[in-house]
Amino acid sequence: MERRSLINITLFGIVALLSISIAKADDPYKFFTWTVTYGNIAPLGVPQQVILINGQFPGPKLDCVTNDNIVLNVINKLNEPFLLTWNGIKQRKNSWQDGVLGTNCPIPPNKNFTYIFQPKDQIGSYTYFPSTGLHRAAGGFGALNVYSRPRIPVPYADPAGDFTLLIGDWFKTSYKTLQQSLDAGKVLPFPDGLLINGQQTRSTFTGEQGKTYKFRVSNVGLVTTLNFRIQGHKLKVVEVEGSNVIQNVYYSVDVHVGQSLSILVTLDQAPKDYYIVASTRFTRTVLTATGALHYSNSASQVSGPLPAAPAGGFHWSLQQARTFRWNLTANAARPNPQGSFHYGTIPISKTFVLANSAPLINGKQRYAVNQVSFIYPDTPLKLADYFNIPGVFSLNSIQSSPSEGATRLGTSVLGATHHDFIEVVFQNDENAMQSWHLDGYDFWVVGFGTGKWSQASRKNYNLKDALTRHTTQVYPNSWTAILVSLDNQGMWNLRSAMWSRQYLGQQLYLRVWNSAQSLANEYNPPTNILLCGKAAGRHP
Repeated sequence: MERRSLINITLFGIVALLSISIAKADDPYKFFTWTVTYGNIAPLGVPQQVILINGQFPGPKLDCVTNDNIVLNVINKLNEPFLLTWNGIKQRKNSWQDGVLGTNCPIPPNKNFTYIFQPKDQIGSYTYFPSTGLHRAAGGFGALNVYSRPRIPVPYADPAGDFTLLIGDWFKTSYKTLQQSLDAGKVLPFPDGLLINGQQTRSTFTGEQGKTYKFRVSNVGLVTTLNFRIQGHKLKVVEVEGSNVIQNVYYSVDVHVGQSLSILVTLDQAPKDYYIVASTRFTRTVLTATGALHYSNSASQVSGPLPAAPAGGFHWSLQQARTFRWNLTANAARPNPQGSFHYGTIPISKTFVLANSAPLINGKQRYAVNQVSFIYPDTPLKLADYFNIPGVFSLNSIQSSPSEGATRLGTSVLGATHHDFIEVVFQNDENAMQSWHLDGYDFWVVGFGTGKWSQASRKNYNLKDALTRHTTQVYPNSWTAILVSLDNQGMWNLRSAMWSRQYLGQQLYLRVWNSAQSLANEYNPPTNILLCGKAAGRHP
């Protein structure tokens, strides 16, 4: 029975492939089957239930090349619905594959769904993770690395090796208990520890003396900014979420929640083992996880004190962030240089100012944007839009800038026109770090500032070589400004990357719409689409 089921799944996946645009036909296909289960492990020394993919924690590394067609069958063996989202993959013309509750029905227990997507015109270091509930606090996350096509030059010599490091905070408490606590109106407790690739102390990376290696570092935690460093070694940052950047050298780098970057490290020290360190930033209690950089001819284990974290706080971090800049002459995924797109000369068609807050609603802790704390309807917004189902969402459900008044629960959707060039300002009036992510796009991070943003703040924007990325930090009592070219039609989640804040309402959706419906702008729904809520029983 199980074998027949898998054969049917495979045949169904092939049929689904035929519905994909013919434009993809010349690009290679890669097929995967991932089975999602519970498991019991002890990342911090205490046995707890986690979510495994193919028995692995973290999940399998998904390696691919620009424009590969990924056909990935997810079989849900949990006792609750489940979805994976592909953090930073733009899903060009294809928000049907985004894997969040605003676009997709979750995969029911003992059922499957086959994702079919491309990292179209993308390179870089990314991640995937569960988007349902608080599953992310139980695992189910992993690395997604997109390599350049052989004919596209990379602005550095090929490294001798390629290491992936998933760093993040971790809780000993069951994800179900954490979710129940949030549902009861409480805040998350302080994390119990940090992990590097699912371990607190035992991750080891081996290289040869004199050679250079790439380290792909991603913060897959729930709430905490981390600092990354390697004892006695310099870190040359070369890529940030798909942008090839000016190759500055650092002794440590801050990685905010949901962010990824690639670092070149040359093994130019005496042959021994050196500490790899991730530690929390901006916390009263500092948590630390360690690994080891092992020289292949090493004669001694790690020793000595851990390399110190930066002495500076928010200002130090902000100043470092401003040094991450686009390499204008380098290619990314395409042959033309990144700097050939002169984003700073494009007129802004619309501005959104989005202010986060942490209100109590009916006596319970919530998080909100512009006085609306997001709640999901029973029907994904994308399905409601496609089938013209009334009563699911409204485009006037959230204001484009903050105002006075009580905070309410609602399903927030902002409307925008396909090919608009928009400005988004994240206004953070709280005394806490924020991290914001936009699905479907990368964006230019053109400005950081303290206090309140105003139109006069634009005079300090970087309109020449700001990097593009998918997740940006906002410092306490400060603002961050981004520019976005809305060249990707669909329904896209704009959310706090800090998952407890997202879960309790700090998110919204951006509906990018073109009244001239065409396959040149957006693909049709996949033939294997899952239908639920008011869309159940309908036919695409």
